[in-house]
Amino acid sequence: MFDLIKTINCSFEAVVGRKSIELYETKHKGKEEYFYADLLSHLLKNKLSKHDKLVIHVSERGKSTKNHNLELAFLKAKQRFSKNNENSKIKTNIVFNVNYPTIDPLLNLADYFCWTIQRVFEKGEIRYYNYLKDKIMLVVDLYDQTKYQNWGNYYDNKKNPLSTENKISPLKH
Repeated sequence: MFDLIKTINCSFEAVVGRKSIELYETKHKGKEEYFYADLLSHLLKNKLSKHDKLVIHVSERGKSTKNHNLELAFLKAKQRFSKNNENSKIKTNIVFNVNYPTIDPLLNLADYFCWTIQRVFEKGEIRYYNYLKDKIMLVVDLYDQTKYQNWGNYYDNKKNPLSTENKISPLKH
């Protein structure tokens, strides 16, 4: 599958949300759908003035991908965009296509990209990331507050690529 991905004209961006019970309970009210909407809004916020129409293909995930939750993500993205771009106008209309990977096989590509990034953060393993690095345009480690300064928690494939240093130690219980 990785060899196939290399042949496809595609790119990938991800927002990583570390497993923090405190943040999950406070910021997302302990609900998976709010967590999903928040992360998705960070992916969308910088695309709201670049295109007239953007079609987002989403893999079905229970309550997280219901229309009202996707609209919540879009609303949050618009709020974040407006806060950071006071002089820019939102011109992008977003359409969400929710489907199953068995019906839309290209959705499986996202699973492979996510797995690749997960390996970096959980195991410090970068061989799959390095293999697909030219397709991975951006990874945002949203909750890494130690690197917020100078956008240090934003990883691109050229200036600031992921490395074994991104491995997160296991949570201590």
